[in-house]
Amino acid sequence: MTTDAATNPDGLAQVRALLASGRQPPLGEKLGISLVEAEHGHAVFEATPDGTSYNPMGSVHGGYISAILDSACGIAAHTGLKPGLGYTTLELKVSFLRSLNDASGKIRAIGRLISMGGCAAFSEATLFNEKGQICATATSTLLVFELRPVKPAIDTA
Repeated sequence: MTTDAATNPDGLAQVRALLASGRQPPLGEKLGISLVEAEHGHAVFEATPDGTSYNPMGSVHGGYISAILDSACGIAAHTGLKPGLGYTTLELKVSFLRSLNDASGKIRAIGRLISMGGCAAFSEATLFNEKGQICATATSTLLVFELRPVKPAIDTA
């Protein structure tokens, strides 16, 4: 495995490049969730939920809350990856503590990397409303694996 940072950057360099580009992951664009800050072991996402994210009871759907918490946990872990490694969420446990609605204002999910091992990472995230009240928390277990080159679907040789 090469250690050339230009051709094989670590996770933090990848996340910093994403932030510098001004782009957001596609799911974030769809849901209006934005990565706004990242350092080693730390990630912050923001969103302003509205009626389009409501469940039938008139509050923000748990899936929307889970998505922003999963993103914060995942990117916090991503910042700790060595070059050539990837990850996927194995488990996400969410505790819903306070409902959200369009009066909640801008919400902020802060993710923290707890531990990065050779096969697994552990992270947590806390979601706050605009008043700074805790609305939800999450813990995540992530599978860490070596990335493999993608083979073309059709052999061109």
